[in-house]
Amino acid sequence: MIDDDFHQDVASTLTLDIRNLHTHFDTRAGTLRAVDGVNLRIKRGEIVGLVGESGSGKSVTGFSVIGLVDPPGRIVGGEVRFQGRNLVGLEEEALRQLRGHDIAMIFQDPMMTLNPVLRISTQMVEAITAHEIVAEDEALERAHDALASVGIPHPEERLRDYPHQFSGGMRQRVAIAIALLHNPALIIADEPTTALDVTIQGQILAVVQRLVAERGTSLLWITHDLSVVAGLAHRVAVMYAGRIVEEGPVDEVLDHPMHPYTAGLIASLPSHNRRGTRLAQIPGMAPPAHDRPTGCSFRPRCARATAECEQDPPATTPAQGRSLRCFNPMPAGSQGGRA
Repeated sequence: MIDDDFHQDVASTLTLDIRNLHTHFDTRAGTLRAVDGVNLRIKRGEIVGLVGESGSGKSVTGFSVIGLVDPPGRIVGGEVRFQGRNLVGLEEEALRQLRGHDIAMIFQDPMMTLNPVLRISTQMVEAITAHEIVAEDEALERAHDALASVGIPHPEERLRDYPHQFSGGMRQRVAIAIALLHNPALIIADEPTTALDVTIQGQILAVVQRLVAERGTSLLWITHDLSVVAGLAHRVAVMYAGRIVEEGPVDEVLDHPMHPYTAGLIASLPSHNRRGTRLAQIPGMAPPAHDRPTGCSFRPRCARATAECEQDPPATTPAQGRSLRCFNPMPAGSQGGRA
């Protein structure tokens, strides 16, 4: 993503290569450009955090990868290359074979994965046999091992339980176990710890990090929480108004943000404000997806905006080991501070 040499060096190790992706929704208010030219690459065994405000296009990017954008939404341009194969325009049956087997998704609400009226054993066995011809006892053993791998105690007993008999954190562990049943090459996690308390969140993150490292799985972690990305990801991509505005190694981006939006996100964290003072904010609101300003979408909220920013949107360019969309980046060495 950073330059041509970088593209060539990692081409053989790429799991996911998103190229100029555009996903739109046709509504009465007009065409919503939810994803507006996203480029993102994930190597084997790499964890990439995709962060941004609500409505920035993070989740739609994830759904576009796995082919879960339904009318009125549609991918209108670009490519989603998974292990070299373009998934855009693929027949639904071919996508169905990939989902759950080669590419898995973990949702924010585990009940989007779990059927409330079926035992966990039934759901896990069905998830296995949907893609493989396996004897039931072998499938049950794999389900048992999967629950054990995500830290669920007494898995042989919990397999007989229904989803309502699990706490929120345990349900999310079950969802993660189901996602890992086929050792997928790529997992897309859409804010899976948002509804959990901090202690349980930390446990889930530790489980995910360990399993990804052990299995060499690539992970796209979608979140609005920079502190989660700081402790989990290798690289971070910051998204605003349908576009990735800054991307690079997580330490460099969070410690020395170059895009004014990234710097604003970091400055608005409560941990970066003195007790008793008003929380720092990014002024204004993100523009609606059907009515974005000309030029840089962040321009109306940016203190560094100039006349140049009113013209064409800035292109993605390499900048000090990362990629950036900005005409007037933050000075080199500017401090962000860890999230």
